[in-house]
Amino acid sequence: MPDTAPSSTPPTGTDPVRTTITVPESVPMVALLGSGDELLRLVETELAADVHVRGNEITLTGPPGDTAFAVRVLDELIALVRRGQTLRPDEVQRIVGMLRAGGSERPAEVLSLDIISRRGRTIRPKTLNQKHYVDAIDRNTVVFGIGPAGTGKTYLAMAKAVQALQTKQVDRIILTRPAVEAGERLGYLPGTLSEKIDPYLRPLYDALHDMVDPESIPRLMQSGTIEVAPLAYMRGRSLNSSFVILDEAQNTTAEQMKMFLTRLGFGSKMVVTGDITQVDLPGGAASGLRVVRDILDGVDDIHFSELTSSDVVRHRLVGDIVEAYERYDAAPRTTDPVRGPGQRRQKGS
Repeated sequence: MPDTAPSSTPPTGTDPVRTTITVPESVPMVALLGSGDELLRLVETELAADVHVRGNEITLTGPPGDTAFAVRVLDELIALVRRGQTLRPDEVQRIVGMLRAGGSERPAEVLSLDIISRRGRTIRPKTLNQKHYVDAIDRNTVVFGIGPAGTGKTYLAMAKAVQALQTKQVDRIILTRPAVEAGERLGYLPGTLSEKIDPYLRPLYDALHDMVDPESIPRLMQSGTIEVAPLAYMRGRSLNSSFVILDEAQNTTAEQMKMFLTRLGFGSKMVVTGDITQVDLPGGAASGLRVVRDILDGVDDIHFSELTSSDVVRHRLVGDIVEAYERYDAAPRTTDPVRGPGQRRQKGS
């Protein structure tokens, strides 16, 4: 931990205080402050205390509470650099957000939990809820990851599946998702059945290519070590010694969800991911993901992880878009005699 030196006179609780952090020699200042002091400027923007750097000393000045918080932020940044991580602006913002949210877990512990690495790229949780989700996968046989787009539900589950395969906890990975157009419309598409289904499975292939050497994927799929298939292919099977991921589960019916969950075999794990606000089932059919929590509530070794817009790790605007839609959905609606209930009059109409 860095050394801190309190101000020379005892604060009254409202008077500004000055605290100096001595950065260890093992931590390069450029790694901590960023190229051209980019990260330092971001820290100054995020914190209420004034920040001044001289050599390997960082001096913080401000109200006692703000200064103490700034010390905690810098302690976490220093801890990450000491662990060999390269700091980026989004990590600085996540650390500030986690500390403001409270909780007993240190942000540096959350952001340094490595799952798998390939070609110098390491996959790890980026928010506290994501870490809780990953921990739940370790502790439970069946885990549901529920949340909006961009929260890492499927990506982290895929990383845990690859980790389990690499460490020989399972013999194979099975990735599946419902093809909501698997009725007559799918039949009218050109090509073989595999070519018709491929667009629905493409997101799973894309994530897989990030985590497994692309040249080895055809061999692993041919041997059955990795299987990517539509949900209908799971019927009648018992999936033993497998890590099974059901993606886009909001587009399963209650019957399909039951069918999938009862495929669980010995030595297997299941992760079910979905966004209950994005149901695409035709004809107003009820989503199996919406009712399964009530059905399985209290069943041992089954865990439900909730992810929110604050866990979105795509472009910053994705989180803003998700929050905007949540506000829109929560707002009261007026009834338009022409357009019907819940529809708003467009400008100029």
